[in-house]
Amino acid sequence: MNTLDERRKKILYAIIQSHIDLNIPIGSFFITQKFQVGLSPATIRNTMAELEKLGYIMQPHTSAGRVPTEKGYRFYIDVLLEEQPLSLAPELYYELSTRLTDTEKTGTGIIKEAAKTLSLYSHCLAIVIPPKTEEMILKRIKFIKYEKKKVLTVLISENGVVYNKTIELEKAYSQNQLDKASNYLNNKFHGLSIKIVREKIADQLHKDKMICDQLISILLTLCKEISLSDIDDFTLNSLAGTANLPDFATIDQIKEILGAIEDKQFMLKLLNQISDSLGIRVFVGMEIIRPALKELSMVISTYKNKKDTSGAIGIIGPTRMNYKKLIPMVEYTAKALTKMLSA
Repeated sequence: MNTLDERRKKILYAIIQSHIDLNIPIGSFFITQKFQVGLSPATIRNTMAELEKLGYIMQPHTSAGRVPTEKGYRFYIDVLLEEQPLSLAPELYYELSTRLTDTEKTGTGIIKEAAKTLSLYSHCLAIVIPPKTEEMILKRIKFIKYEKKKVLTVLISENGVVYNKTIELEKAYSQNQLDKASNYLNNKFHGLSIKIVREKIADQLHKDKMICDQLISILLTLCKEISLSDIDDFTLNSLAGTANLPDFATIDQIKEILGAIEDKQFMLKLLNQISDSLGIRVFVGMEIIRPALKELSMVISTYKNKKDTSGAIGIIGPTRMNYKKLIPMVEYTAKALTKMLSA
């Protein structure tokens, strides 16, 4: 992709960075006034015409300056920003580190706090995907008698994340009976991942068709049926800074963003896609994700907990977002989150 000579790179960088800062079409006279490119206005105009022909910039209307295209932004991120060191401003580093470490929360509380902090300082919508449930290690299952035939099922993972769901049994059981059932399941499944727990439950139900304790048989079946849609609350954990949305998104785009985040299968697909790559990912123009989001971009990075289970955190904003500032911000937040969850 690095096919432009130095002259074209300088002009393209000047156009894109100026458009990000000012949100106006950029002309040759502006570049000569604001940038030390060492070129005449005529040379700059010729270079801009070349960049437009190559698809990196476009002219929104006759006699206007140029604005970047999606291809231009992609080159800016993949090549131009790679050629210069990106770092967090010292004052911003202090503010983020103070806010992220000044919390007594654990598990999902830390994740939510990181998303709120990222949204606050980026002025964008923060998106956070919890670690994959199937990889989480089960610490304890608890059944609590709720009312009549209803039972509150509580699953606690080893990294402190708690899931709960109310279930209704065919008949009422005492708390003592429920405790015996939970002890049985804990002895068998403690320390295993949710994925392996499901596999072992299915195997046990297949082998032990005549389980003596009817309650254990029922609860085994119910535990096997626990799905990601039951115990993952992507909607609760995904959004932060929703108030920022109207500043850069249309009503239709807001609906699409919320729809994408509420789509658990989509979120899992996104997490799987970025988990396979190292470091931060930038999606310029999100039409490959959802067509209505073509004027928005996403900067996102994976984070991990102490069991090496991956989640993701990032921001959604306008395509002309300040990538130079926001990429290191997302990267730092993901690293800080990993550090806190791994402690």
